[in-house]
Amino acid sequence: MGRFHRTLRDGAAILALVTGSAAAAQSTLPPPDASETPSSTATEPTVAGEIVVTGSRIRRDPLSQEQPIIFVDQEDMAKTGLNSVNDVLQRLPSSGGGLNSKINNSGNLGNPPDGGGVGAGAAEIDLRYLGSRRVLVLVDGIRYVNGASASGVPGSTDLNSIPESAIERIEVLQDGASAIYGSDAIAGVVNIITKKRQAGFAGSAQWGGYDVGDGFTQNYQLSWGNGSNGPLDLVVGGNFVKQGAVSTANRAISRFPNPYSESCADGGCSGFLPNGRYAVLGQDLTLIAPVPPGTTPTLADFRPFADPADRFNFGPFNLLQVPLERYGAFANLKYELAERINFSAKALWNRRKSKNQAAPLPFGVGVASGLTPVLSSIVIDDTNPYNPFGVDLDSSNTRFILRRFVEGGPRRFNQTVDTRYGTATLDGSFDLGGRSWFWDVNAAYGRNKAKQRMLGNIHSGRLRTALGPLATCQATTGCVPFNLFGGAGSITQDMLDYVTFIQNDSSEQKVFDATGNLSGSLFDLPGGPLGVAVGVEYRKLKGRFDPDPVVAAGFSSDIPALPTRGSYSVREAYAEVSAPLLADMPFVDALELTGAVRFSDYSRGLGSPTTFKAGLNWKPVPDLRLRASWAQGFRAPQIGELFGSQSRFDQTLNDPCSSHATNNQPQRFSNNPQVRANCIALGVPADGSYSQANPQISVVVGGNEDLQPETSKSWVVGGVFSPRFLPGFSVEANWYQIRLKDAIQTINANVTLVNCVVNNDPSSCALTTRVNGELTEISGLLQNIAAIRTHGWDVNLAYRNIRTGAGKFNLTWNNTFLRNFDVFVPTTTGLQKLSREGTEVGAPSQAYPKWKSVGTIDWDLTNFGASVTGRYVSKLDDGTTGNKLDSVFYTDVQLRWFAPSFADNFGFALGVNNLFDVKTPGCISCETNNFAVSAHDVPGRYLYARATVKM
Repeated sequence: MGRFHRTLRDGAAILALVTGSAAAAQSTLPPPDASETPSSTATEPTVAGEIVVTGSRIRRDPLSQEQPIIFVDQEDMAKTGLNSVNDVLQRLPSSGGGLNSKINNSGNLGNPPDGGGVGAGAAEIDLRYLGSRRVLVLVDGIRYVNGASASGVPGSTDLNSIPESAIERIEVLQDGASAIYGSDAIAGVVNIITKKRQAGFAGSAQWGGYDVGDGFTQNYQLSWGNGSNGPLDLVVGGNFVKQGAVSTANRAISRFPNPYSESCADGGCSGFLPNGRYAVLGQDLTLIAPVPPGTTPTLADFRPFADPADRFNFGPFNLLQVPLERYGAFANLKYELAERINFSAKALWNRRKSKNQAAPLPFGVGVASGLTPVLSSIVIDDTNPYNPFGVDLDSSNTRFILRRFVEGGPRRFNQTVDTRYGTATLDGSFDLGGRSWFWDVNAAYGRNKAKQRMLGNIHSGRLRTALGPLATCQATTGCVPFNLFGGAGSITQDMLDYVTFIQNDSSEQKVFDATGNLSGSLFDLPGGPLGVAVGVEYRKLKGRFDPDPVVAAGFSSDIPALPTRGSYSVREAYAEVSAPLLADMPFVDALELTGAVRFSDYSRGLGSPTTFKAGLNWKPVPDLRLRASWAQGFRAPQIGELFGSQSRFDQTLNDPCSSHATNNQPQRFSNNPQVRANCIALGVPADGSYSQANPQISVVVGGNEDLQPETSKSWVVGGVFSPRFLPGFSVEANWYQIRLKDAIQTINANVTLVNCVVNNDPSSCALTTRVNGELTEISGLLQNIAAIRTHGWDVNLAYRNIRTGAGKFNLTWNNTFLRNFDVFVPTTTGLQKLSREGTEVGAPSQAYPKWKSVGTIDWDLTNFGASVTGRYVSKLDDGTTGNKLDSVFYTDVQLRWFAPSFADNFGFALGVNNLFDVKTPGCISCETNNFAVSAHDVPGRYLYARATVKM
């Protein structure tokens, strides 16, 4: 049986990769009906079938693409068995990942350094590994509103806020387009095309879950259109998606902080213990066993702390997949006001309710606890009835007292996010000089509003009172002396009632966007009409984040935060030209030059940039198209990046100065004389007695009002070969290069730490904080770092509509090869180059595989169909000595059946993702759950069933 299993698995893997393609069988060619499905509200097809294709505002034949664009339609998405559009897009080989339902980070890690908050339950798309903030998301060619996380102000779009029932198809431009669309379009553009015309009802229902009995998901989509050929087109619809949780306790990879571990001996477990850890009076102690509630422990109840046997395993309390519910509705309306004038309106509403969970709160007191200023400065008075040491415990005799708040249960987070988005458009056409011109005026308004409720937090101000002088506590209404010394179960309900609080946070983002566009042709060139487009745009963004008043006052025992709010506006104008120079000549079947320029004027001193783009499109023969483009990119800092208040991110770090047994730094105190000398100079004890108390170190994060915009230059050179003697076959190859200057991000805390301790860099050491040698904090505020440079190849193959006696076949295969990804960061001695290709970088987790590939074989015969998809991710180095993440090949299958009597109306599908239950590679440097969430699936075999109906 094992031999048969391996043979079947390997055969399917080879077949899918050699002959197939894409996420959801995505295509680099437009769908057949593209000429009848305009890509914006103002782009009805011309008589010649020309439309506006993403990446240009000039009307053109959709088969004459001078830029690399991937098309994903409803049928493609249905063949994946996935339940959100972002999961489909994140399978694209060119995608670097982004937030998804595998991210469970609200409380166990805190806020990442981009100012956007955690965004648990949100979904984003990243292209070229440059981050979701550098991808522009449009809906029908118009900007969409950024997400809301209730923990910050994100600079990215939450794709979970767009009802899938509204989507006709998605166009992904894999090229810079700031000159066409403005800020953010550095890595590419995702244009979501909504349904404009539909006859009758279309509905689907899908149920799925993992074969071990968790992660059950329901997905219901419904839409209706009047199908009118009259003046009014109306399409409305709604959806409901409910996704179940997957607990870390239910997978071997995540039951302990290190992957596939069976004990804390492998490292990663926490020094915050249910029975407490007490570095007091020159000792490092823990309880032998918990003492009964209400009992004061004695010194005889303590023993020396044993590392790692006494450490706390927080692994099984987290989630590999967060539970969520999404329900939304949309309406698209178009009315012909006059023969050549139309009014269009669109409205989207969506509500997301999601949850995530972390281990019980780690809290403590003492100068080396590294948590919050209030906790670090708390003095436990000698009159506290549970203090067994008989003296005030303060900075003179206490390094830290660490406790795991198991009595409060896991930290639980509940998010509710409401999205409202609407557009109104007047568009039309007129004739001038014997040529048709097209115009449109658009207004869009969007608002995302989020609320988050947290359970399991402690009010540190009240804790300070309850640990202080007994007389002060007795004189304070409601105060109950707090027992920090009795171990698990010693914190009574009365104590809980006084020190705990329910945390309520909120955030909101708004966008108003007004645009006007005019396109047409001026005169004829030898290759065709000279196309032009011009337009203007005004945009205003506004955002805020309001943490709970207790948190804002500095009394949270979890992640600290302050309010954030800000706004800015921009006025822009653009012009674009398409010049077909030659056609129908020897070795010049077609030759076209394109160009674009955009002028911008930002408020708040962000400048008035001008960006350019130029392209060449050459067909030496009808079967071969060669193309090249050069583009300048621009990205203004987002509200969270500019105004984000300081917060904390807890990153798992191995301090090279520490002598703990599981320290796997290649250069550390115990084996490198220079590191030892540098550590001693930083205040670390020379005898090697310093042992890092906790693997998670506080990193101070926050925005920076002095940030300047990012700029970039990108090149794309490639071609498409589509031989006429082999209809349906095409092969495409594109080389890309992006050079980003003044990149807005933070220097990874591990880089800062190593540069200080190993390389003795003064600027890095200035960002690290130690108390008596103990590493407690690293500063990671946003800044304009030096540069990012990346280049690689996209290679795609397709062979469609192969008709045989056994049915029709479609074979597609898409690949991205990442040749290099270099980050340049400043140090005192110059620039340091960090090469990321082939690595996994933790905190926040990001994988940079050198090769990603997705291949699909589709087969259809009368009332039956099937798909086999192979997905490959090359091996990764997670930066930890001795640990490599093996390459992974996933195999997905789907079987389809349509009722014979009404084949167009009703259908079933059964599918399995990760058919062979491939083992997920374990990642040590990944900040949570021990796997590369941007590259690999939730461990397990996922099964689903789908039913569709049309009426």
